[in-house]
Amino acid sequence: MTNTKLLSSVQMAHFVSHGSLRLDAVVPPELNVVGIEALRKSVPDVAYGSSVPDAYPEGSFARLLLEIPEVAGALRSLVGPEPSVDHHAVHIREPRQGQAQPLHGDAIIDVRTDAFDVQLMYYPQDVTLDMGGTLSVPGSHLRRTNESDTGRYQNLRGQSRLVCPAGTVVFLHHGLWHGGRRNDSDAVRYMFKIRFNPTVRQLRLWDTSDLGDPRVAAELSTMFPWYEQATGRLEIYNRVLLWRSLTGDDTFDLEHWVSRVSNRPERQAA
Repeated sequence: MTNTKLLSSVQMAHFVSHGSLRLDAVVPPELNVVGIEALRKSVPDVAYGSSVPDAYPEGSFARLLLEIPEVAGALRSLVGPEPSVDHHAVHIREPRQGQAQPLHGDAIIDVRTDAFDVQLMYYPQDVTLDMGGTLSVPGSHLRRTNESDTGRYQNLRGQSRLVCPAGTVVFLHHGLWHGGRRNDSDAVRYMFKIRFNPTVRQLRLWDTSDLGDPRVAAELSTMFPWYEQATGRLEIYNRVLLWRSLTGDDTFDLEHWVSRVSNRPERQAA
C-alpha cells in the first residue's frame, strides 16, 4: 500500500501513553456528506474476521473512508497490513436525548499485554460540547477491568469530552475507558465505529526514522490527573512493556522501572 501516511514514533508513543490518537478533519467535506447519508441508511453487518475488501466493497462509503491516506497510514501503523474487521456499529444520538452511556471498556476478557485491537471512530459533522461526543479517560487502556466495571464512575480528573471539526477520525486502544454522552443539542449526532484485529505481529509497523527522538520518552512518561501517586507508576511500567513489544527492543526503559524488577542475575558469587 503506497498511498498512506504512516505514523511517526512520537505519534505511536502518544497512542501507547494516551490510548488514543486523533486526526482532525482528515475526511474531506464531500465524503462527510456521503457519510452522513450512509449512516442514516445504516451500514450492513459484516462477518467477524472479514477482510476489509470483503467487508466493504470498492467505492462504498466505508472503503473510501479507509482509503484516505492519513487514515490508511494510521491503521497500518497500529495494526499492520490487511487487518480483519471485528465488527462495526453506527451510533446515532437524537436531539435532546437524555441518557449517557456508562463509562466502559470494550474488552471483557482481553488480557493481552503485547498486542491490541484498535477502534476507529469517525465523526462526519462538527461535534460541539452540547452534542455530547465521546467521553474518554486518557491513559486508562492498560488498567485491566471488565467491560462495565467503571460504569459507576461519573467524572474523573483529566477526562476528555470530544469536541471536534467535521471529518475527524479517532483511533482507540480496545481497552480505553469511554462512553457516549447525552445529546443536549437540537441536532442529530452521528458516529461510525469499526474495530480492527491485527493479522501480523505489531512490530515496527510505523515510520521509525524518529525512534531516537527525545519526545518519544517524553510521551511515554506522560502522567494523568486521575492517576494515584503510587499505582499510577504501574501505568508507566505497562507502557514500557508494550513499547518493548512494539519496537522489539528489550532494553528500553523509563527511569529503570522495568529493569530493576526484572533483574535476576545468573552469575554466582565467587
